[in-house]
Amino acid sequence: MAWFLYLIECADGSVYTGIATDVQARYDKHAAGKGARYTRARKPVALLASFELADRSSALRAEYRVKQLCAADKRALAAGERTLESVMPELVTS
Repeated sequence: MAWFLYLIECADGSVYTGIATDVQARYDKHAAGKGARYTRARKPVALLASFELADRSSALRAEYRVKQLCAADKRALAAGERTLESVMPELVTS
């Protein structure tokens, strides 16, 4: 089963990072105030990007590494100016 890493822009300008098997359904939960505590407090504005990964383990590792990035680097990743492989060279994407 494919997992996805996703990036959401929040109303305060921050970028939330998460993983899910169905990104749109997960975004809808965030937007409805039923997602993570972080997005309940900072209201999601837009889904910036999502990246398909081979499995949950890969998605969790990618999430950890991307969460270490500053908001500007997360936006660069979402815009395609950086690749997920540049953040995690050992990552094997499907």
